[in-house]
Amino acid sequence: MDQNIMHKVDPITLEVVTEGLIAIVREMRANVVRTSYSAAVYELDDFSCALFSTDAELVAQYNDLPSHIIPMPWGVRCVMEDLGDDLAPGDVILFNDSYRGGTHLNDVTVLIPMFVDGELFMFPGVRTHWADVGGMVPGSYSGAAKSIFQEGVRIPPLKLYDRGKLNKGVQDLVLCNMRIPQERLGDLNSQIGACRIAENRIKKMIEKYGKETVLTCIDLNLDRAERRMREQIAQLPDGDYVYEDYLEYFDDGVFDPVLMKLKLSIRGDEIVADFAGSNPQVPGPVNSSLAVAGAGVFVALKSTLDPGGAVNGGSFRPIRFTAPEASIVDVKPDAPAGAHAEVRKRSLSVMLGALSQVAFDRVSGDLCGTSFPNNMGGYHSAHRRNYVSIEVPAGGNGGFLEHDGSSAFVNVDHGNVRSIETAENLEATIPFLVERCELRTDSGGEGMSRGGLGMHRELRLLDEEAEYSVLSDRAVIPPYGMARAHASHQVRATIMREGEERPLATPGKTTGLKLLQGDTVIMQSAGGGGYGDPLTRDPEKVRIDVAGGYVSMQRASERYGVIFSADGEVDSEATTVRRREIAGQRIRITVRSDESDPYEGRKGRHRTLALSATQSALLGAPGGTLVELHGRNPAPLRAWVKLVGETGHDIGLDDFGLRVLGVAPGDEVELRILSMPHIPGGLSVAKPQ
Repeated sequence: MDQNIMHKVDPITLEVVTEGLIAIVREMRANVVRTSYSAAVYELDDFSCALFSTDAELVAQYNDLPSHIIPMPWGVRCVMEDLGDDLAPGDVILFNDSYRGGTHLNDVTVLIPMFVDGELFMFPGVRTHWADVGGMVPGSYSGAAKSIFQEGVRIPPLKLYDRGKLNKGVQDLVLCNMRIPQERLGDLNSQIGACRIAENRIKKMIEKYGKETVLTCIDLNLDRAERRMREQIAQLPDGDYVYEDYLEYFDDGVFDPVLMKLKLSIRGDEIVADFAGSNPQVPGPVNSSLAVAGAGVFVALKSTLDPGGAVNGGSFRPIRFTAPEASIVDVKPDAPAGAHAEVRKRSLSVMLGALSQVAFDRVSGDLCGTSFPNNMGGYHSAHRRNYVSIEVPAGGNGGFLEHDGSSAFVNVDHGNVRSIETAENLEATIPFLVERCELRTDSGGEGMSRGGLGMHRELRLLDEEAEYSVLSDRAVIPPYGMARAHASHQVRATIMREGEERPLATPGKTTGLKLLQGDTVIMQSAGGGGYGDPLTRDPEKVRIDVAGGYVSMQRASERYGVIFSADGEVDSEATTVRRREIAGQRIRITVRSDESDPYEGRKGRHRTLALSATQSALLGAPGGTLVELHGRNPAPLRAWVKLVGETGHDIGLDDFGLRVLGVAPGDEVELRILSMPHIPGGLSVAKPQ
């Protein structure tokens, strides 16, 4: 910025205006909580408020959801592309398009173009999770969707109010295609009201300081956030760092994981995050936009390098995103995009894996890896009305250098969202009884620092019938641990009926499953990955975990190598012996270079690891077994066993795989078996870790 402009504003005025804009966002948030109709908003805080400049940069936010806030500027740019020449005072813009800066269709955004002296000045905006936006099931989450048309009403940027006049036809068309329209209208009005409050407060700020001063303060604040982010990036060594992971897609009931690849290029004070090689989009709800995938990358980077700095448009500037078109990270019509949170969390996972190669002391084990949205809907006989409700049982966070991961606590990309809806509000509004809510023993990945535990939540239906849908990830492939730590438990969702626990036909995904009176929905969220070798964990910490019910005696012995005496204290000598025994049982195998394409699949792509029949028998890993390899770099490489030939003593890896592990041909890696195939010749599925 021109130094002459900078000198026009003194430091105190800069801080007062900057904090004043944040205070306006805080007031917007308070208004939404007070006036919204949905429990997802007033109980779970699943909404975000922000201010945007006319060139679509984020100006101010406060404790809002990164999953909302970071993609929103892409949406503002789309609004300007479509309506920029026709915006006027009194306009209210509505949109939720997943392909154009949206997230999933449930996240509906209201923007108000604010004018000062006849010129467009700023956009106050609110993005709110609407509990239902139509589609094939109550709540609009469908694990079986093959097209976005099955996920709900898709709203391009359009004028709900045109120069102050309500376009009632637009409003009616939108609400008539959604369940419980009165509730949706209440949430819509709360969003508009919050934006109007912001508009009035900003005008008062301009009256006090002047339009030019406010704009200059905004520019200065964005510039300093950019400088701060660049300074942090510049401390990282230049280079290209790569990682890969998977989303869980089922092609007509057959498990067909889809690949997400990332190359993180660091040059000076800038970063390019390139998703080249990621899976083409598939006809299932595991696709999303580059805005969403980019959000996962930014969250991992910001929370790792500079968690205390401001989050605004300036902090986004040093980072650029690229991806192949019509891929799972840059979805195009008409592929479904309902699992935006799972795509974002997987981009966070691949970013953690890449960052661990240059900032190991600052990263954590993998997070639980899914938002785990569970929707219940139906007719409430006692209240004589329809209902739709969402449950999002929070999972575990990854362990890190200084401490264990948090248990049943929302991940960093979910910001201020609550971990779970209160039993009191749930039971007062829908015909379910909360029968159980506790931590899952052994669900956190074992490590020097343990991963956080997931949650076990049970809801029993009191009414005659209801519909249940869930759209999660990490029900098959567990969150990974760092630096030889173990993976965590996966998601598990089941139905208890007549005393029998019944698994879903597709792990972690079901659509419109009919519940009968007395059925119990059992939701078990994933844990977080561990950090560091579990054989180096302080045995006293293991004892405390066992005493608290976080870790079982069996796991203490099998994974931590900790043995207890009859009085419950650590047996130091037996522990030393047990740990040596476990270390000696670890499988080491030599790698060689093999540039043949390791990926296979139907519509998805997954890495295969070629083993001979001799190796397979020796390792106890038949074809289809999910394994992970541990090398010099902290994060592991996952693959599925493919039987090739009768004899062999080493394993082949392509250049990408070698770079993930940080090894060269001739080096040894550790091989771990994660799960076994569920059918002969098939890929492995959800065997708890």
